[in-house]
Amino acid sequence: MQWNKPQILQMKKTFLTIFISGIVVASYAQTKTIAKKPIAKKTVVSAKTSVLSAGLRSSLDSASYAFGTSIGAGLKSSGLTSLNYDVLLKGLKDALTGGKVLLDQNQAQQVINAALANANKGKFAGNIAEGKTFLENNKKRAGVQTTASGLQYEVITAGTGMKPKATDSVLVHYKGTLLNGKQFDSSYDRGEPITLTLNQVIKGWTEGLQLMPAGSKYKLFIPYNLAYGERGAGQDIPPYSTLIFDIELLKVNGK
Repeated sequence: MQWNKPQILQMKKTFLTIFISGIVVASYAQTKTIAKKPIAKKTVVSAKTSVLSAGLRSSLDSASYAFGTSIGAGLKSSGLTSLNYDVLLKGLKDALTGGKVLLDQNQAQQVINAALANANKGKFAGNIAEGKTFLENNKKRAGVQTTASGLQYEVITAGTGMKPKATDSVLVHYKGTLLNGKQFDSSYDRGEPITLTLNQVIKGWTEGLQLMPAGSKYKLFIPYNLAYGERGAGQDIPPYSTLIFDIELLKVNGK
């Protein structure tokens, strides 16, 4: 994936809405057997008989079960592993029958957002642990400094120019990699530096570049909460990824 620049605006919270649809498709095929001699009849188990033997005794039962499996599959794919099924059924019944609901729409959405966020975090627990371990070990290396926010940086080349403010535009060259060394973006590969405004990039860049005098080259080690957080970015940066950037501050353009 090619990136024009790492200028992704700070993520705004958006409501997550689960769209669940249950689609039941029944397909029956009838075959005719042609024989020269009479043969004994074979017992054919129809799809209807199979459904009935499974305890689904009507089309309503089948539709109900199909919706249930569809809802379950959707929730499972989001990372959820268990729910209070009795309360889940009560919520479905209240919504379908017009009963009194215990949470209004906004409250329900907030609860859903929190549950999905926790489930998603669980799915990427490995990324979180990897980043934490890396940063704990990295801060012990000579030359690596850690700020109050958790950002780590290493001075490769010390410049002598002015330091930018958060509202300044700057000209930079950079390369970004994951902890495994995989490169996901590079202005060097594109053959030209980029201009960006510091308050319009990830927090790790906003903070880190303000530490750099013009003419400097730093290596930034950015924890996930100062990078692309729980969402990641595109296909190349998974959620909860700690990132490494080599950055050259070529020029401070000002506001």
